[in-house]
Amino acid sequence: MLNILTNTTYRHLFLAQVIALVGTGLATVALGLLAFDIAGADAGAVLGTALAIKMIAYVGVAPIAAAFAERLPRRTMLVSLDLIRAAVALALPFVTQIWEVYLLIFILQSASAAFTPTFQATIPDVLTEEKDYTRALSLSRLAYDLESVVSPMLAAALLTVISFHSLFAGTVVGFLASAALVVSVSLPTPKATERRSIYDRTTRGLRIYLATPRLRGLLSLNVAVAAASAMVIVNTVVLVQAEFALTQRATALALAAFGGGSMLAALLLPRLLDKVADRKAMLAGTTVLVFGLTLGVFARSYTLLLPIWVVLGIGYSLAQTPSGRLLRRSSQPEDRPALFAAQFALSHACWLVTYPIAGWLGAKVGLTFTFASLAIIAAVALVAATRLWPANDPDEIEHIHDSLDPDHPHVVGAEPVTGGHRHAHAFVIDSHHVEWPRVG
Repeated sequence: MLNILTNTTYRHLFLAQVIALVGTGLATVALGLLAFDIAGADAGAVLGTALAIKMIAYVGVAPIAAAFAERLPRRTMLVSLDLIRAAVALALPFVTQIWEVYLLIFILQSASAAFTPTFQATIPDVLTEEKDYTRALSLSRLAYDLESVVSPMLAAALLTVISFHSLFAGTVVGFLASAALVVSVSLPTPKATERRSIYDRTTRGLRIYLATPRLRGLLSLNVAVAAASAMVIVNTVVLVQAEFALTQRATALALAAFGGGSMLAALLLPRLLDKVADRKAMLAGTTVLVFGLTLGVFARSYTLLLPIWVVLGIGYSLAQTPSGRLLRRSSQPEDRPALFAAQFALSHACWLVTYPIAGWLGAKVGLTFTFASLAIIAAVALVAATRLWPANDPDEIEHIHDSLDPDHPHVVGAEPVTGGHRHAHAFVIDSHHVEWPRVG
């Protein structure tokens, strides 16, 4: 897996991702402490609102940013967004009002909502071989999982010698280092084939997404992934410290079990995907999520919870990590930023729904019922995915063009038929193909 790091451009981008993730992790810890410093006992409400603002920014800003990413050099855009995030992190220690926290969090997360899909869309243009890109996806998954483990540990160590305000300085350094690494390489910037309106560019990714059967299946899988991960993220602390009367350390260990399962699956995925189709692997991962949530109904002790969290981590990574391959396979290079932004927005919209469900049900009707409800949601999503994403999903599809001129470059060499021209090639939704061909 590490062989892909011999590619200088990818290596610098990967290091930029890792450093920025660690910086973001430090900021997350510091933000919680800042909220308590300002709001005291109301810190939970402040953080809850901040997380809601984060999700709203992710859902609303990503498609708009993708519309401009089509026209801007990717390196310039990525570096500018890193600098914006560094400036916000630099300002956070000086806030004294809750509304200032909300405003800065919205700016910070809006920049992240623009940065992440653009960054993700750049990788398949850097690593053009399918095997290399698959390994990059697994490495990226590992980076996210490691960040969730390493950042809190690093923050705890730093807090023994510095104040929490100084943690924001680590975030600033992280974003500046990320920007420097992006500046150090030359990035491909596919040019748009035609000029489009702002509305067209803003909605293009969503239209491509919803017109592609395998991506409609992916959206359904996003619901299942969000249901399972929401249970872990929202209710781990409630299960461990309220239900089982254990310590914060036990909570951290439970979250590490989930992250460990995810990392294990990410390590095994490259070899698995060399032999197994994406659809089969992702449906298997979602089945594991449904199984894990169902087991959670019977979790009456901490020793039972830990293996369930490992199972959910495995399913989470297996169901989610290959999604980048689907997006790459389903788009032209110039449309990738828009399509990755659509996936970013839609997947976070799923979390925007499942987070409150997991929290509200857990508080009002109990965690056993919450496990069962989220298991049902994930199971329904799994069944829907099998219907929306056909088992027969070839790259090349024979189709007829009935609206292109006979001398159009796209139909050169195509077979003339009644009403148009017939040919076959790797099919994606684009300007020449606005609908998916019917089977047969």
